[in-house]
This record gives sequence, structure tokens and C-alpha cells, in this order.
Amino acid sequence: MRPEQIALTLYTLRDHCQDVTSLRSTLKKVKEIGYLAIQVSGVGVQDSKVIRELADEEGLIICATHETSHKILEEPLEVVERLNILGCKHTAFPHPGSYAIDSMEACLVLANKLESAGKILRDGGKQLSYHNHELEFVRYANKSILELILTNTDSKFLQAELDTFWVQKGGEDPVEWCRKMKGRLPLLHLKDYVVTLEREILFGEVGTGSLNWDAIIREADEAGCEWFIVEQDTSTRDSFESIKMSFDFLMQKAEAQNQ
Repeated sequence: MRPEQIALTLYTLRDHCQDVTSLRSTLKKVKEIGYLAIQVSGVGVQDSKVIRELADEEGLIICATHETSHKILEEPLEVVERLNILGCKHTAFPHPGSYAIDSMEACLVLANKLESAGKILRDGGKQLSYHNHELEFVRYANKSILELILTNTDSKFLQAELDTFWVQKGGEDPVEWCRKMKGRLPLLHLKDYVVTLEREILFGEVGTGSLNWDAIIREADEAGCEWFIVEQDTSTRDSFESIKMSFDFLMQKAEAQNQ
């Protein structure tokens, strides 16, 4: 992991990105913290040209987006057009939404739809990945939903955007999953897994929880990860303080790794 590969998904700051004024202010703060790249997700501003202009003002690369599941599967050419305007290659399927995954057969139907959409995106010079939550580790015939989807799609058309917290919450090992995704992991969502004395499970700033970050980063590097994207769904701190804590931790790791 190199410093310039550390990015932030704006979903983390979604409450501060709901109009042009707040988005401009937020991007300025993100750049001041040290981030060089962002993922567009959860932003209230819908005009792709405006988002691109505001990112360009701060010299921020748009490394990826999340689009709605419906938009990706039903209107993939519109996704290609949006990514062209934003100047980025990657998008990720964020959640099954209304598409069924309640049986093996349903998962295979979804896999087929994802592959078809992914082919259209690839033909347009873009790359589709799949973002997991914990529900993708429900198993049918001893295979998780995530395994069913990924093993029944061509990796050229569907790659993985693993989320470290949700892999752990789903009862599996983020390190092992990064290893399994070698050659298929362009994007990685980084958030820590915090367990309190009251046995609550919280989203944590990277480095504040129980995940093995040295091993995760090592295996993600080996897998060919392009973007290490900080995400924190909720925080007990100010959100900007949280993203700075995660950035500082990852910068220390990156600098030590690249000495």
C-alpha cells in the first residue's frame, strides 16, 4: 500500500455532502487531512459534472463510485456515462436491494445479471465490483452467497470490493478473503471491528479495533488492490476526527512499508 492509494468513501461523510456548498466544504477538509482520492457514495449532489468540478478544485481523484443496484443492473450504459464524466474506472454493486438472494437459485440469477452488466461496463472501459455486507455469508449447500456470486461470474466482468468489517461480522476472516481474491480485488473498504465491554459491536476507526491490519494490507497488496478506501458507517466521534484517525494510521503503515 502506497500513500497515494489511500482513499475515502464519501458515504462516511454523507451528512456533510447533501448540497453543493456542504460538498465543497467537505472536500476541502478531506484534502486538508491528506487524502488524495475519494469514492463517490451517499452524496446528495446528483449532477456528475458538478461533483467532478468540485473534486478537481481540490485536486482529488475520484477512484470509484457506488451506484444503485437497479442502475447497475438495468441501466449499465448510464453508469458508464456517469463514470466517464467523473473520470473514474471503478464502480461497485452496493447491496442486493430488491434482487432476491434467498436461495441458491436466486443467487445464480443475480450472478447472471451482474455478469451481464459487468460485461457492458467492461466494454465501456469500466470495472464492476461487488461490495459485501454480512448477509453475503449466509450459506446454501455449504457455499456463502458471496462465493456463489463470485464463482459463477467471470472475473473480467465482476471483481470484489471486500469490506473488512462486514467480512468479520459475517463470521469469516478478512485476511483469508483478501488472499482468496488475488487478482480480483481492485477495491478494499477498510473499517475496524470494535467490541465493547458491554458486548456491543461498533464500526471503528482503522487501527482502533480487533482486525489484523498488517496482514490485511499485506494480502490485499498481494491480491493487487488498487485502492484502500476508508469507510466508517457511524462514529462515536466527530466524523472528520474519525477519518483523520484512520488516515494517520494508514499513512504510518504505508510509510513504514515503503521505507
